[in-house]
Amino acid sequence: MLPIAVDAMGGDFAPAAIVDGAKRAHREFGIPIVLVGRPGEMGDTDGLSIIEASEVIAMDAEPGSSVRKMKDSSLVRAAEAVRDGAASAMVSAGNTGATMASALLRMGRIKGINRPSIATPIPVPGGTPTTLLDAGANAECRPEWLVEFAQMGGVYARDRFAIDRPKVGLLSIGEEAGKGSPFVKECFEHLSDPVWAAKAGCEWIGNVEGRDVMTDEVDVVVTDGFTGNVTLKTLEGAMKALINRLLVAIDTDDDTRAAGAALGPALDQMVSELHPDSVGGALLLGVKGVCVISHGSSSAAAMVNAIRVAHEMVEVEMVDHLTSAAAPG
Repeated sequence: MLPIAVDAMGGDFAPAAIVDGAKRAHREFGIPIVLVGRPGEMGDTDGLSIIEASEVIAMDAEPGSSVRKMKDSSLVRAAEAVRDGAASAMVSAGNTGATMASALLRMGRIKGINRPSIATPIPVPGGTPTTLLDAGANAECRPEWLVEFAQMGGVYARDRFAIDRPKVGLLSIGEEAGKGSPFVKECFEHLSDPVWAAKAGCEWIGNVEGRDVMTDEVDVVVTDGFTGNVTLKTLEGAMKALINRLLVAIDTDDDTRAAGAALGPALDQMVSELHPDSVGGALLLGVKGVCVISHGSSSAAAMVNAIRVAHEMVEVEMVDHLTSAAAPG
């Protein structure tokens, strides 16, 4: 298998945490990896291969112009490695917009896909994660694009989570077909056509609400990128607030501390399931290659999981499955 191209310079804790995660992924799981970036800043790489890149796109840089101007950036070089057959996938915790732009401009779009979409797994305690897309790639959408998102989300959920027939729902303010904005209602009409679901091997279940996202009632939730990103960040904030408040409650007095000690293993498991580091990053679906976007504050553990996801999606030939589902006719 070709190596995974890891953007060593992207992320709040780059390059140290990124390189550490890459070394662990290679050492513990045998995943071939090539680091992309400035060799002089990477430290000890344990002999991992390196693609040199002299430039770094900052986290707050304008994505489009940065990718066009900074052709020797680590992000651009990672995407080119996939395009040129030197790597099987790319992983970055850097500037999300620039990661998307690099992948789209260098790898190209899958035929039949108008807009790539970010698919983010939302943890479901005790169950299989729900895939939410678009999680931020397209703030404004056309109704027909959501059909593409639904197809891609269904394929991704099947390939990553081994769901035989993923249940796909449209995020709205009510389950009834007539609920939602004019845009959502038009999306509902497009998604009600059974052809797309048959091609993607999915089950269209209609509208779902925000309360359904973290349940097993739905496997894939589709929406526009603005709504999806707000939903994602709201859930992240709510989970963080809940966990923090729980930790405060446990440390109230001797009785709660004793109870906390007894519940420790179960609470640790819950926190692990809900922590962003366990997700393994989001997937940019719709480009001709596997592209994993990890969150900016990724730790070494988060990078290990992101690299593992990239490796798994290459092994199951997800891009080929997306291409087949999106093919006209």
